[in-house]
Amino acid sequence: MEQVSATLDQQLTYIKKGLAELIREVDLRERIAKKGKPLRVKAGFDPTAPDLHLGHTVLLRKMKHFQDLGHTVIFLIGDGTAMIGDPTGRNATRPPLSREQIEANTETYKQQVFKILDPEKTELRFNSEWLDKMRFEDMVRLCSRYTVARILERDDFAKRYAAGTPISVHELLYPLAQAYDSVALECDVEMGGTDQKFNLLVGREIQKDYGQPQQIVATVPILEGLDGDKKMSKSLDNYIGITEPPEIMFRKVMQISDDLMYRYYELLTDRSLAEIAAMRAQAESGELHPMELKMALGRSIVTDFHSAAAAAQAQEVFTRVVRKKEIPENIPVVPMPDGVKVENGLRVDRLLPKVGLAESNGDGLRKIKAGAVHINEERINDVVYTGPQDDLLIQVGKNWRRIKG
Repeated sequence: MEQVSATLDQQLTYIKKGLAELIREVDLRERIAKKGKPLRVKAGFDPTAPDLHLGHTVLLRKMKHFQDLGHTVIFLIGDGTAMIGDPTGRNATRPPLSREQIEANTETYKQQVFKILDPEKTELRFNSEWLDKMRFEDMVRLCSRYTVARILERDDFAKRYAAGTPISVHELLYPLAQAYDSVALECDVEMGGTDQKFNLLVGREIQKDYGQPQQIVATVPILEGLDGDKKMSKSLDNYIGITEPPEIMFRKVMQISDDLMYRYYELLTDRSLAEIAAMRAQAESGELHPMELKMALGRSIVTDFHSAAAAAQAQEVFTRVVRKKEIPENIPVVPMPDGVKVENGLRVDRLLPKVGLAESNGDGLRKIKAGAVHINEERINDVVYTGPQDDLLIQVGKNWRRIKG
């Protein structure tokens, strides 16, 4: 959808698709109609982890929708606020990151987010630009614009306070610092997950105190993981990483339930709600098999982060190897390498690079954690393999090795 062909109603429909809440829609309508120039739309990301998964991309995709409509998207890296550590959802104080950790994670983020956002249309900013320049006097004035009672209304703070769990003073500064980001950037819209709603609303209040129009708050849902129940999370091993190999991404999409598939279509693709409803109706009537729709979803997701050719190859591997249980012919046969046997089995992370299935021990470990390694057609979850060692059939994605002990 191009800006020149989008009416005001079409813009709002496109923006609202997949949103959890919009505060307030009437304000957004008026701002688009009256401003006469692109809105400034900000979303902040603390560089607390180097890798993104599909749960993070729900927000990125909605940012792209604003880009599609010609608005200015600001990808804000919270290198300043990361020194505090976002307390959202925490039941204990989180230690702040070092500057070295922040810089390393920031570089990784930049490489990943532009798989979705258009780098030519994205304003990349760091909130250390203004937070590092604030004097003690400036911070005192900022703190004077909000009360401790209002801060403690925040759900996670309220629970910790009631339970007698320590809350450090620096944590109380986080929502104020995030709110000041909106002042510094003169934001029209701030986006975030539903768990960020309190912080985003503080931004509205602080902007008002600084004499700026209050930003519109747009929250996106928290994406369920492959289990269809809990939030997508690496710690719960129910995630799809956006840097994972195409075959792994595709296979993981195939694991989701038919019902969850439609939610993924809504939050992870540009398909309209009308198109998604039509697909569901076709599946329920028997006109289309749900597996066809799920494969189309898998191709769409893999294409976004790799390519259409990689998506087609991933589907072919899944169909041939996983669904038809076929094992390729002419699998290379190699002897058991030295240095991989331990007292109770084999170190799989050391084995993989020695037989050409990983670039290094660390890469081997990542592949194991991603669920990409199968030995004798069984998924490997531990670094030590304790099964029979005389004849191993190892699969990593579309690559195979047969190892003779």
